[in-house]
Amino acid sequence: MANELHYGDRIHLQNLYQGDGGYLDVNGTASGGGARYAVSTATIPTRDGGSGTWEIVSGACAATGDPVKSGDIVYLRNLYSGNGGYLDVNGLASPVQQTSGSLYDVSTAWGKDRDGNSSRWQIFDTTSTPQDGLVRLNDTVQLWNTYANRGGFLETNNTSSATGARYDVDTNPYSNRSNQNVTFWKILPAT
Repeated sequence: MANELHYGDRIHLQNLYQGDGGYLDVNGTASGGGARYAVSTATIPTRDGGSGTWEIVSGACAATGDPVKSGDIVYLRNLYSGNGGYLDVNGLASPVQQTSGSLYDVSTAWGKDRDGNSSRWQIFDTTSTPQDGLVRLNDTVQLWNTYANRGGFLETNNTSSATGARYDVDTNPYSNRSNQNVTFWKILPAT
């Protein structure tokens, strides 16, 4: 089917907190060792060129063009200025975020696997039609980081102070913290 997600596809990820928690975005320089850009959400997917555009790359040597399956290990490469780095966990979540169980801060790294599996994400589709295990555009997914076997679910948590940003992004061990859909992301095609 035409709406299946394939390795090499360029996408936007819309957080579903309160229906629209913004689009996953790089914004500003990150401070962690080996980090490239800070990650937050923005109100539009094209805040600054390719800052909200991500290429899906296989973490298990699947070929470009192969379909993405629920449960696959993936990398997300940001396309800001041609290469905004790989989505990565780096350092602890802020003390305020830790009060809601958060684990790690999220930024991008210059390359894959900056620290072990810090930039590997397991993608879980909540449901799809047909139910054949494939991930499709417009599906809702959760992304589990595999760092130290417990990197947590990608989520929004607290308002971001970055210019043009909406919410800060971190990881959390809870699959749907506070039943607010903070760990749910809708896959949209990048145009």
